[in-house]
Amino acid sequence: MKAPPGWRSVRLRYLCEINPAARRIAGPIAFVPMDCVGVLGDIRFGQVLEQGDASAGLSYFEENDVIVAKITPCFENGKCALAANVPGGRALGSTEFHVIRPSSAVFPRFLFYVCVSNAFREPGEAQMYGAAGQKRVPTDFVKDFSLSLPERSEQQRIVEFLDRETLQIDSLLKKKQRLIELLDEKRAALIGRAVTKGLNPAVPMKDSGIIWLGNIPVHWKVARLKYAARLRTGHTPSRIVPEYWENCTIPWVSLADVHRFRDGLHDRVFDTKEKISRLGLANSAACLLPAGTVIFSRTASVGFSAILGHDMATTQDFVNWTCGPSLIPEYLLYCFRAMASYLRALTMGSTHQTIYMPDVEGFTVPVPPVSEQQAIAVHVLNRRDDLAKLVAAIREQINKLWAYRSALITGAVTGQLDIREHEKKMEALV
Repeated sequence: MKAPPGWRSVRLRYLCEINPAARRIAGPIAFVPMDCVGVLGDIRFGQVLEQGDASAGLSYFEENDVIVAKITPCFENGKCALAANVPGGRALGSTEFHVIRPSSAVFPRFLFYVCVSNAFREPGEAQMYGAAGQKRVPTDFVKDFSLSLPERSEQQRIVEFLDRETLQIDSLLKKKQRLIELLDEKRAALIGRAVTKGLNPAVPMKDSGIIWLGNIPVHWKVARLKYAARLRTGHTPSRIVPEYWENCTIPWVSLADVHRFRDGLHDRVFDTKEKISRLGLANSAACLLPAGTVIFSRTASVGFSAILGHDMATTQDFVNWTCGPSLIPEYLLYCFRAMASYLRALTMGSTHQTIYMPDVEGFTVPVPPVSEQQAIAVHVLNRRDDLAKLVAAIREQINKLWAYRSALITGAVTGQLDIREHEKKMEALV
């Protein structure tokens, strides 16, 4: 990519300080974990570490430094920020940040835009190393990245242009994301109302005696789930016995598969990331569950549920319910999804969240007549699919906005976009 006349090519190592050493830390200091850096360049300060808690392994940054996530998928997702309004002017961040401290030759905000551009991210992604799920951008890539640098006056003009343009785009992105959230809330309300109140608004109600359930139709029953469905847990065959992991043919649901139904728009699981062998199954506490079994994640990614599309096994991170004659899988699935707030209240632990088995065994659900369960399942599916189409259309708009935003930033910071000509075209359209 050829730079415009007057722009010079310089490697970041000669222009910036990469991962600078921490200065002496005295007293409390702000701490920024990965989830406090947004994909729009925002940083949320709020957590504080005492001096004795400040690990030497954490990244150290100051006002006007640029922090870039180096681990997958955060790097690819664009987690990068310009440190501004840092409490006390300095902070510690996740070990998974690269810190870039600009010299006087480059405006900090221009450097930030470079680091979120495709010109920086695409080659950075190509040089990531490590095992799947733990790949990182090497420090040498950052140091050796060749930046096309205009004069400071041109940097300032580009920054002002991008600030103005991205402000409008980001405002649209936030509005569309909020619209998706509202549609998700509507979907949750639809499911909750259908599985707890039925489809006839005129039916008489009674108190269920269950906090999360409230009033239910007078002719419905309430039952401990373990009496309406068979409860079984999953397991993992021993990893130290190679024979258990040879000739693997049995689909085996693990937390790595939660993404398949996390959005609540997919009800069934047909594929799994891993499989286990019949020998491994026979020598573990896992069991082959029949198609139609409703599975429920109870550790780490807590509360996500789906129906098995084939005979499968699961890890111990799931509890599994095979419905009896009084309960259909689709209705039970929607019950679990309506119980979200109740399930969050049962979750224990800070770093390794879990719903413990005594609580699982105490689950209580409404049990309408099977014909009503079937009608409720069809109603929820049809209405949910209508909402899903709206969400899909909005997501497509969001993807186009992101693509335009990325192209705009990349073109501006590499000089491939003549911002003066662009501004003239925009003025002509007004």
